Amino acid sequence: MSDVYEAELVVDRKESAADGVLALTLRHPLGEQLPAWEPGAHIDVVLGPELERQYSLCGDPADRTAWRIAVLREPDGRGGSSHVHEQLGQGDKVRVRGPRNHFTLHPAPRYRFVAGGIGITPILPMLAAAEAAGAEWTLLYGGRTRNSIAFTEELSRYGDRVTVAPQDESGLLDLASVLDDVPEGTLVYCCGPGPLLDAVEERCPAGVLHVERFAPKEQETGENTEFEVELAQSGRTVTVPTDVSVLDAVRASGVEVLFSCTEGTCGTCETDVLEGTPDHRDSVLTDEEREAGETMMICVSRCRGKRLVLDL
Repeated sequence: MSDVYEAELVVDRKESAADGVLALTLRHPLGEQLPAWEPGAHIDVVLGPELERQYSLCGDPADRTAWRIAVLREPDGRGGSSHVHEQLGQGDKVRVRGPRNHFTLHPAPRYRFVAGGIGITPILPMLAAAEAAGAEWTLLYGGRTRNSIAFTEELSRYGDRVTVAPQDESGLLDLASVLDDVPEGTLVYCCGPGPLLDAVEERCPAGVLHVERFAPKEQETGENTEFEVELAQSGRTVTVPTDVSVLDAVRASGVEVLFSCTEGTCGTCETDVLEGTPDHRDSVLTDEEREAGETMMICVSRCRGKRLVLDL
């Protein structure tokens, strides 16, 4: 984890992208280049003590001088968006970490993109990448109202490949129009509210769909059991009680690890598994990655046996 980029960046620009959505451009105060990233990546933004959030990079990956994020104001949220909208101003510094990518755009001849609300942010650079690769693609993009749908002017250059569908004008997104007849070789990428992702998952066969969730997916889990975790790098073995997460047990033993959401959605605490079988309870890994069992999100996932060996 020590090689993760972390720095204080300056808010170079803060502008409205739609009603309730602010776009922030971040630069290094000394003009240094920022780490390279690919479409689907996100960064951790440290807004204060115990206030850390993840935001997708939605600018141009070729521009190493700046990172752009967009933040939806959520009045009933946990304080992150309110802090950005009300307290973070142009010229202010903010600590960031990353980037990380659990929403990689895989090569394909055709794509169907579906976005809901602020879920457009990781999709934006994907559209540019698909365009540059000469792939066929369409975007179905919904939001509450036309004024609340961000980056419409930026998307207008793609013409009729982009369908913008405000809910107050046309109801829920017509998923059947883009997902009921998907040609072979097409990949579907979707980001947005949980109900939208669930509806898209129901329509897509295995191996076709890639999603990113902003909130943990509801899933059935087994009963928590106690188990041991051996920390290979630290030479320690810790017991994980039924009511304690692996993350908390590891930190209580004196081993510091990076973490953020504690909900299994951001991927910050992803840890290599050297031995044992994880009981995956995250909303990040694909079915194939879960089956492989090579990594786990230690903030929520547990063990399917009595012992795990982690690369910590």
